[in-house]
Amino acid sequence: MTDYLYDGSFPGLLTCVYEHYYGDRASGIYTKENYQQTLLNTFRVVETDEEKANRVAAAVEKKISGRALRSAYRAWLSSVPGREMIILNYLVLGFRKGPSVDSLRGEEAVFALQSILKKISVEKERMLQFVRFSEMGSPGHEILYAEVEPAHDVLELIGDHFADRFSTEAFIIRDVERNKAIVSAGGSWYMAEDFSPDKLPEFTGEEEEFRRLWRTYYDHIGISERRNEALRRKFMPLRYARHLTELQG
Repeated sequence: MTDYLYDGSFPGLLTCVYEHYYGDRASGIYTKENYQQTLLNTFRVVETDEEKANRVAAAVEKKISGRALRSAYRAWLSSVPGREMIILNYLVLGFRKGPSVDSLRGEEAVFALQSILKKISVEKERMLQFVRFSEMGSPGHEILYAEVEPAHDVLELIGDHFADRFSTEAFIIRDVERNKAIVSAGGSWYMAEDFSPDKLPEFTGEEEEFRRLWRTYYDHIGISERRNEALRRKFMPLRYARHLTELQG
């Protein structure tokens, strides 16, 4: 049994799945930068191999289902510790049981993966609810901009929704923790890695006034005697609240 170290990409993870079957069995799968070696564990670095990754992806779709491959990818987007081995165990079981694997909720491998998928689904819905855009730029060159801090890497899962909703406008949604962004214009979008906000334009004058009015409205409709900060934090963690216009000072 050997610990596998990979580059943190999904093709890299699928390469580890390949090596698990055709090389040493994986005792754990970790990203290179997060691995802590011990005297008891042996490890090997698994370089991403697109051909091997594609073979595994094709095998999952053929022997299990396309849904299983999508589920594995969504689970990989999570920040759940040990997600790589959860995905591996799910796929190993899937190769044994076939398309019926997702119905085997009593199996630990299935339960663990579906628990991650539930977290991803909840986080995606929260992003759809709590994204707040601000207008930047100059007349005729406006762009909508929003910052988010999702617990899981769900940015790409909300791209289609906002591209459809703002099909005639340009916008950017930036994940400040992962420093990546959805960049969209004219109804199409792409993911920008290593996105820097340094060159973004200033807020428009109308935006500054709108933000002031929105905060004033929020303050006036609230009933101070019924304010419960602990309850609010329970339903809206700080990572969401600090990016809401109405809650900014």
